[in-house]
Amino acid sequence: MRLRQDDTIEVKTPAQLAMMRDAGLVTAAALRAAVAAVEPGVSTAELDAIAEREIRAAGAIPSFLGYHGYPATICTSVNDQIVHGIPRPDQVLCAGDVISVDCGAIVDGWHGDSAVTVRVTESLPYASPGQPGPDDQQDDVAGLLTACENALWHGLAQAVPGRRLTDISHAIEGAAKAAGPYGIIREYTGHGIGTRMHMDPPVPNYGRAGRGPALSAGMTLAIEPMLVLGRPHTMVLDDDWTVVTTDGSWAAHFEHTVAITDDGPWVLTSEDGGAAGFARLRAGRRAGQDDRRGPIAGDTAVGNTAAGNTAAAAMASAGGAATGTASEGARHGL
Repeated sequence: MRLRQDDTIEVKTPAQLAMMRDAGLVTAAALRAAVAAVEPGVSTAELDAIAEREIRAAGAIPSFLGYHGYPATICTSVNDQIVHGIPRPDQVLCAGDVISVDCGAIVDGWHGDSAVTVRVTESLPYASPGQPGPDDQQDDVAGLLTACENALWHGLAQAVPGRRLTDISHAIEGAAKAAGPYGIIREYTGHGIGTRMHMDPPVPNYGRAGRGPALSAGMTLAIEPMLVLGRPHTMVLDDDWTVVTTDGSWAAHFEHTVAITDDGPWVLTSEDGGAAGFARLRAGRRAGQDDRRGPIAGDTAVGNTAAGNTAAAAMASAGGAATGTASEGARHGL
C-alpha cells in the first residue's frame, strides 16, 4: 500500500470538482433510495435494482457494474460480510440483520463512491433480531455502527491542505480504538478517485500520523473505514468477490468521497457537503470527547456547505496534474 516516489495523484480543476460533485450527488441519491427500501423480506437483488434505476434516471452510469467483471450496481454485504457482497434474489433480509450498501456512479467520466451500514428493522430502531449473530452479539451492533461512522468523519476532518495522507489513517484508527475493542480491517483500504474509481493514493485505516504525500487542494479521496466486532481477519468467498470475517463476527463499513479544498473538506457524496457530520464532531469535542485526535474541520477552515459553494474559486490556482494508478498490491473497497 506504499505510494511509490514516481506516482502522481490526480489534482482536479474547479470545473472538474463540480462534475465530481454531480457524480457524488447521484451516488448519494441512489444510496438513499436503496437504504430506504431496506426492511425484512426484501432481497438484496431488489435493492440493487432500485439503485440502478436511480442512477440511470439521472443520466449517470453505475461505477461498479462490469468493473473487473463485478455483476451488480451496488455491493450488499450482510452481517459477517465486510465488503463486496453481490446482491442476490435469494438473499432476503431479516429483522436484526446488518447490511452495508456500497454505491458508485459516473457522471461525464467522473466518479462518486459512498457506503453506509444500517440495521434491518421492523418499525422501531434495533428491533428484536430474527437471526442472532455469533455469540448473540446483537447488543454490540449499535456501538459498532456508531464507531465506524464516527471514525469515517474523523478521517474526513483531516482532508485539508498541508496535512499528510496518514493523518487521515491515524485519525480513523484513533477514533475506532477510543470507541471500543473493534477490529480494524487492514487488507482493504480507501483510495484516490476521479477519472477512475480506484486511483492513487491508497488510504489505509490505520497508521502513524505525518507520513505519505502531502495533501493539497484539488485532490479527491474515497475514505472508507471497515470495523468488525471480532478479529480483523478476512477471507474471500468462492464468488471471488465477497469478503467475510474468518471468525463470523459482524462488520460495518462507511464511506464518503471528499475533495480537499482551501476552505476545508468538501464531502462530495453528502447532500450538505459534510456540514452535519463535522458539526457532530465539534459537538462531541465540546462535550469532552475525542480531544486527542487532532483538529476538526471547521476549527480553522469551513467544512460545510460554504466550502462546497466556494470551492471552485478557492481551487483556481490548483490546476491539474497527471493521473496515477493505484499502487500495485493495494486492495480497495469498491
